[in-house]
Amino acid sequence: MAPSTIGIDDLTEALTKVADDAPVILLAHEPDIFPSVPGRVALTLSGHTHGGQINFFGWRPNVPSHYGARYAYGHKIENDRHLVVSAGLGCSIAPVRIGCPPEIVVIDLGVA
Repeated sequence: MAPSTIGIDDLTEALTKVADDAPVILLAHEPDIFPSVPGRVALTLSGHTHGGQINFFGWRPNVPSHYGARYAYGHKIENDRHLVVSAGLGCSIAPVRIGCPPEIVVIDLGVA
């Protein structure tokens, strides 16, 4: 049987491939990696949570994250690091979305 790769990442190894001072954009399927992302990364883009799929005025009863609704959806800023979590297009487990419509996110990058 092949070893499981669920939840395995090697952030340190991935960032050693960055050889200059250019801004780094990290694409990470699950936003749970965000607390471990160093300041060297300008922006982290994630999905996985589908925004919780069910959102009753900010209450999300089931978010597939170790951090609950903390990284369920939207633009988060912590310690000058940015994370954008998209609700995406699909669903997980049940084909249900309430208060959290599917989306395609367009991000304009530039110098402020």
